[in-house]
Amino acid sequence: MSTYRDFTAPIGSRRAPVLRTVGTRERRSHLTAPRVPTVGIDIGGTKVMAGVVDADGNILEKLRTETPDKSKSPKVVEDTIVELVLDLSDRHDVHAVGIGAAGWVDADRNRVLFAPHLSWRNEPLRDRIAGRLAVPVLVDNDANTAAWAEWRFGAGRGEDHLVMITLGTGIGGAILEDGQVKRGKYGVAGEFGHMQVVPGGHRCPCGNRGCWEQYSSGNALVREARELAAADSPVAYGIIEHVKGSIGDITGPMITELARDGDAMCIELLQDIGQWLGVGIANLAAALDPSCFVIGGGVSAADDLLIGPARDAFKRQLTGRGYRPEARIVRAQLGPEAGMVGAADLSRLVARRFRRAKRRRVERYERYERYAEARRTPRESL
Repeated sequence: MSTYRDFTAPIGSRRAPVLRTVGTRERRSHLTAPRVPTVGIDIGGTKVMAGVVDADGNILEKLRTETPDKSKSPKVVEDTIVELVLDLSDRHDVHAVGIGAAGWVDADRNRVLFAPHLSWRNEPLRDRIAGRLAVPVLVDNDANTAAWAEWRFGAGRGEDHLVMITLGTGIGGAILEDGQVKRGKYGVAGEFGHMQVVPGGHRCPCGNRGCWEQYSSGNALVREARELAAADSPVAYGIIEHVKGSIGDITGPMITELARDGDAMCIELLQDIGQWLGVGIANLAAALDPSCFVIGGGVSAADDLLIGPARDAFKRQLTGRGYRPEARIVRAQLGPEAGMVGAADLSRLVARRFRRAKRRRVERYERYERYAEARRTPRESL
């Protein structure tokens, strides 16, 4: 087993200079990183998922548990992460741990500056976890880790300029160019969901009005359905009957399921969400000019009911349409495991440090054994 419970050495400070250089070497290093098992952790507002992933992106084992209540101390969540890693390391030779956190992570990939669904505020997550495990730890935003996984193993393979958009409760995103995740000066690039698309529009939990995620996300989809149902709209009779009048039971997956079964209102709602998605993608294309947009997150399960309208709106809204190449818009392939797989794969970039340290420990032990044997031999000859 490569991890243990009593390791308390202050290794975080020594790790920071190395991690600062990782981002500039990702494209080169991922090809030469050790082909060893690593653990990926995906932390969201409702679940913590951990898995052992090999160098080809295959999940060897996966564990999942509920996220501790956000009112509890950050240490409770950290305890959960450590317990999952130790559990997996009992059965696998773990060489590094990567954590994809739903929040803003600083440029050094140490501190979670802010997590909307957890009580993390400027939390030194990497150093705290590394101080309890005897392996290197890497922390990144969960959308960044998902984008990395799709580029390495999924829908973004072969693309040098990729933008990923994750549609869940809100909208997350990531930018990948020439094999490097673009995190920005302060580490918080890719917060596309908070671009303002409707001045004075719906209030967003971030404090502003008219953010993109208020018009194209799981929350937006459910809000619109519940409002129609609460107004007793005739177009909502199908879903009202489905939930037996309990409007609070309406969920995003339910809307998608009813849309697949032909419910006209649910189809229309997904079309509306898709059209707003296309508008936002056109804005991103004007700013970033990628070759491919990968759409992930739970809402992407609607597939062409959502992505079809998004493609149509994108073509209508694209600046210079008809005179420029159009980016592809594709659905992510790796599903809910993308963040976990990407976190594990990114952590392989620092796994070689653990292997070197482990080799040095073995060499020191062998030297000590030779020295002890040399001291014993003269005494035995007497």
